[in-house]
Amino acid sequence: MSTFTGTTGLVHNEGSLWKRGKRGRRAYSQPRRDVDTHPLDETLISEGVDLPDLSELDVVRHFTRLSQCNFSVDSGMYPLGSCTMKYNPKINEKLAALPGFSAAHPLLPSLLAQGILRIMHELETWLCEITGMDAATLQPAAGAQGELTGMLLMHAYHAGMGSRRTKIIVPDTAHGTNPASAALCGYQPVPVASNERGILSPDAIAAVMDEETAGIMVTNPNTLGLFEENIRDIADIVHAKGGLLYGDGANMNALMGIVRPGDIGIDIIHLNLHKTFSTPHGGGGPGSGPVCVKENLAPYLPVPRVIEEKGKYHLSQDQPRSIGRVQAFYGNVGVMLKAYCYIRTMGAEGLKQASQMAVLNANYIKEKLKGSLYLPYDVPCMHECVFSDKLQNPFKVSTLDMVKRLMDLGFHPPTIYFPLVVPGAIMIEPTETESKEEIDLFIEAMKSICREASENPGLLHEAPLKCKVRRLDETMAARHPCLAG
Repeated sequence: MSTFTGTTGLVHNEGSLWKRGKRGRRAYSQPRRDVDTHPLDETLISEGVDLPDLSELDVVRHFTRLSQCNFSVDSGMYPLGSCTMKYNPKINEKLAALPGFSAAHPLLPSLLAQGILRIMHELETWLCEITGMDAATLQPAAGAQGELTGMLLMHAYHAGMGSRRTKIIVPDTAHGTNPASAALCGYQPVPVASNERGILSPDAIAAVMDEETAGIMVTNPNTLGLFEENIRDIADIVHAKGGLLYGDGANMNALMGIVRPGDIGIDIIHLNLHKTFSTPHGGGGPGSGPVCVKENLAPYLPVPRVIEEKGKYHLSQDQPRSIGRVQAFYGNVGVMLKAYCYIRTMGAEGLKQASQMAVLNANYIKEKLKGSLYLPYDVPCMHECVFSDKLQNPFKVSTLDMVKRLMDLGFHPPTIYFPLVVPGAIMIEPTETESKEEIDLFIEAMKSICREASENPGLLHEAPLKCKVRRLDETMAARHPCLAG
């Protein structure tokens, strides 16, 4: 029996800073005043903000203890499905924080911002090379905004062709934001079911594709972790009706250096720099969702565009067919810098190897856990594999029970109950950076939990037992969050 890394030591019972504060404590000494005091106008004075008085030690210990209550990718394996909470090199954080970047004012004239503009231009070029596309924008601040930008581009393209189209095809294995992005742009999402192998059938697409349909949004690899091997045929069907193929590139971590979406019929694709290209994310950001397009869609890209002329870089607003701005200033430059550093340090072969390792690790887990957990689609997967709780249901044990128990053994839970096409889904994405030893420990932990499900299901119903807090009212936390003391 292995020793798992779950919490067994001291876990502090940390209260709020409001309970810790005492009137008169200070964490910082103000320099002696060298000017006379002047009373404020009474109309400017209020009762003040409710902030506790704290010493430096109060503050340091409070936040240090809070950090120890939390789990992060620096603490242990984070097999968090499609959110790709992978480990990213710390050097990229350090380089992005260099004063020349972090202190640069966004309103600097182009002549004084040649360095960052060159980096942005080169990053656009590299993303186009990786995806097989012709032009890119770095403006969108997240994957969902990239999707919306893609839909706006599609709408502008059809309008430019004199065509009014009202529908977008969205498969049931797409990311949940896809239909929302299409609807925000005025399109009616048309759902299409995947086939018995978990992928799209060309016949199913042909049955719904018509001249009123603007295109299709395909997540590839899809949310079952499977490669859409019919994508070339689907592209031909959509293009024959004048539609466009949108690629959700959030799962590009499985394809880098292996498949270029532009080579298999994709017209528009967004990438998540904060997932695939080295920025730890979670808790809402920061993110960056560049959009890459084929040449016929380039005129519609957002402004400003980064243009290079005779070795000099500038921001161009002179794009008459552009959909306009989608983000203030340059976008999230810090995330772009980390992606730039990641791509430069990895190189073409390194990116390819990262994807190969991500796919290998996911397939290793799939084969090792098959039988302990139910595998609805027993075929080679890409960067993630999807199981369900079907084998544990006879013992009244659910997916939620199992992943809560996983926390006792020192692992962050994977994504659960998604994708929706698999009841009780458990989506595991190990990523490329976990060692075989760590993955083996995770596999052993999952097998141990599966044994407990049949031998002592009550233990799983009570889990987690070793975490600072037990089961939370997640609905209450989501709908009525307590954000202050």
